[in-house]
Amino acid sequence: MTFLVLRTHYSGDILPEMDGSEVTLAGWAHEVRDLGGICFLVLRDREGFAQVTLVAKKVDKDLLERVRRLSRESVLLVRGRVKGEPKAPRGYEIIPSEIDLLNEAESPLPMDPTGKVGADLDTRLDSRFIDLRRPPVLAVFRIESEVLRSFREFFSENGFIEVCTPKVVATATEGGTALFPITYFEREAFLNQSPQLYKQMLMSAGLDRVFEIGPIFRAEEHDTRRHLNEAISIDVEVSFADEEDVMALLERAMAKAYTDVADRCQKDLSALGVDLAAPKTPFKRVTYTEALKIANEGRENEIEWGDDLDTEAERAIGSAIGEHYFMTEWPTTIKPYYTQPYEDRPEISRGFDLMHPTMELASGAQRVHDPALLVEKIRRQGLDPEGFEFYLRAFRFGMPPHAGWGLGLGRVVLTMLGLENIRDAVLFPRDRRRLVP
Repeated sequence: MTFLVLRTHYSGDILPEMDGSEVTLAGWAHEVRDLGGICFLVLRDREGFAQVTLVAKKVDKDLLERVRRLSRESVLLVRGRVKGEPKAPRGYEIIPSEIDLLNEAESPLPMDPTGKVGADLDTRLDSRFIDLRRPPVLAVFRIESEVLRSFREFFSENGFIEVCTPKVVATATEGGTALFPITYFEREAFLNQSPQLYKQMLMSAGLDRVFEIGPIFRAEEHDTRRHLNEAISIDVEVSFADEEDVMALLERAMAKAYTDVADRCQKDLSALGVDLAAPKTPFKRVTYTEALKIANEGRENEIEWGDDLDTEAERAIGSAIGEHYFMTEWPTTIKPYYTQPYEDRPEISRGFDLMHPTMELASGAQRVHDPALLVEKIRRQGLDPEGFEFYLRAFRFGMPPHAGWGLGLGRVVLTMLGLENIRDAVLFPRDRRRLVP
């Protein structure tokens, strides 16, 4: 039997008060429990589970036998009548009149989608299409979708224009060798490390407030729980602004994302066992020098002023502060060339990082807008200004003061939900060993 309507409802749309209503559900055969005189088919869709009940004495024998023979995870259409049943999931069951097998799943399955049999991370990622059928895993990405919606709402409410900058570029954003080279017709090109140079050029164009949500690529040979080689970055650039202005934007956007997820994703948070509360604003401000003192307390190999902070240091500082915070006033030498220094303290930059107690989430700064100073800083970092000519031209014809930041989406979700590994917050992660699926 082929239905004219493939689906009238998701499982979550049906209420016990709809007793007697005819509905058509579509999904996967999550489980079949045959008790002889009665058979229960648990149908799973994106919104949850529906119990389909077949009583042997009241249902067509052929239909009952077909359900008993179903392989788990086969794709089905079920048409039937809603019956209120307090013991069933969501307080109802479906008494079927028709069940259509759309696609029979092979057996055995590559992993158990019920979660009763555990699987390691590599097995889960190898069969991500099955892994995502598990409600707690799916919940992560439903929440991630809400995070994205929240940020876009925030940007829209605050006068931003969404832009899309190139991901295939001719030069490195920040120099160095952490680049993926590609063949671009007769020339060498690279996958972009960041939209930084292009979003700054848009400040010269007069777009004034822009944001972009898109992939960035880093050819760094990390093998950690918080690094990947492809990530989604939420980037912002604002004209006529300094670092304090964009830090205020960032903390407001983060607080809204937490609040929106807490308000709109209770079912998914419950599936993950997460009780979410929005972080308090304004976030604490801690200077690099203050943070260094915290990090060096009781440490055998002290970090020298001017060195970057390692993971151990970040954790010590985060443990002491215990909440989201901004680390400010970084040494100029360890921030990118486009970071504005203090006029009266050139060794200190107007750069900042947004930190969760467990890791860095975002990095930003007031940018250099003076072309002569920018060329000087590019040279100081051992780079050739000629390689950045397309970028530098925008600064010679009227570049306003500006500031911005880049925020890692995966790390926001990872820390928000208390996940163990960044790969749990990315649909199809890319690291130094994983290129498929």
